[in-house]
Parts: sequence; C-alpha cells; structure tokens
Amino acid sequence: MSASVRSIDGQDETTILREIQSALRDLRFGAVEITVHNAQVVQIERKEKFRLQQPGNKSG
Repeated sequence: MSASVRSIDGQDETTILREIQSALRDLRFGAVEITVHNAQVVQIERKEKFRLQQPGNKSG
C-alpha cells in the first residue's frame, strides 16, 4: 500500500513527512495517529505505552 502527501494550503510535503518520521522515532510500543481534514494534515498525535515488568518476572 502506498500513499502520497500533497502540498496544500501552504503545507510543505517535506515538513509533514519529517514530523511523521519524528513521531515514529524511538517509538517501541504505541501508535501514531494522523488526522486529515479536507485533504490536509491537521494533526499528528503520538501515543506511547511504557511496559513495566514486576521484579523477578522473566517472561517476555
């Protein structure tokens, strides 16, 4: 599957892609959500989860 980002209403394609890449950087567990309105990226949200293990718990 492929997608393209268009420059619309002053948004620069390179800037949008850089922000998405930044949101993905070092993400181990979580999600990146891109919100689009009228064919324009309006929000990039990063949700990160931190998984904690109990002391002595070696499952994984």
